[in-house]
Amino acid sequence: MIANLLNYIVWDPDPILAHLGPMTIRYYSTCWMIGLLLGYLLMSKLYKQQGLSDEKFSPLFLYIFIGVLIGGRLGHCIFYQPEYFLTQWDHFIEMLIPVHHMPDGSWKFTGYEGLSSHGGVFGMFIGIWLYCRNMKVSGWVVLDNMGICSGITATFIRLGNLMNSEIIGKVTDVPWAFIFVREDQYPRHPGQLYEALAYFCFFLLILFIYKKRGPKSVGTGFYFGLCLTLIFTFRFFIEYTKEIQVAFEAGLPMDMGQILSIPLIIAGVWSIASSTKRAKEKNVEAK
Repeated sequence: MIANLLNYIVWDPDPILAHLGPMTIRYYSTCWMIGLLLGYLLMSKLYKQQGLSDEKFSPLFLYIFIGVLIGGRLGHCIFYQPEYFLTQWDHFIEMLIPVHHMPDGSWKFTGYEGLSSHGGVFGMFIGIWLYCRNMKVSGWVVLDNMGICSGITATFIRLGNLMNSEIIGKVTDVPWAFIFVREDQYPRHPGQLYEALAYFCFFLLILFIYKKRGPKSVGTGFYFGLCLTLIFTFRFFIEYTKEIQVAFEAGLPMDMGQILSIPLIIAGVWSIASSTKRAKEKNVEAK
């Protein structure tokens, strides 16, 4: 296998997209922003199709952006690197603001290096709850619209991981294997690319179902449940192709990504199963 390294894809992109003075723009953060922007534009279109006003929609992006950012950051630090971020005061500061404490005592702006998709989802739920409470919008309507849009955002997040050469797969001899030069010289599963392609397909599938069923089908929890079930069931099984991200996972029966996926899969299946009842209640209210 190692003798045929030229048969594989050598992957060694610079994770930095551009320099703006002392600041750097990374592909990872750029992909996050593109994913959120596309989700925002699609959500705006869905709101208009469903007769919801711009005044109801405008604050949503801010609630979700802050929720996803805080949840994603805390999720990574607490679930994957607690021994680093929770043991020293300067590391704790690094968890909260996008800087790194250098060996010479100075602080360097680095951006947030590490965001958890599971933490981002939980943060999104909190952001949506606050938004619905303050804006008097049905939570199921917002969650269903998020279910329609989230796949495209998840796609770009995983592309950001690919540009960062992180969350790499196990050693393999499949012809599409990537050699992540920043890690080692072994051909590995491009797990980030698997996820990006799968999430994009899920996005197209859910969007197709929405177009067939129409705007009135939103608000039952079906699209929300379908999104959670598809994405996190795939996430659970694709973890078998990945290397563990942190050492303590080696002693667990499942890695952290699988453990955190289970409650979201359960929530997704429950949401789909109970959506019929909510649809009937919605039809009764409309009469």
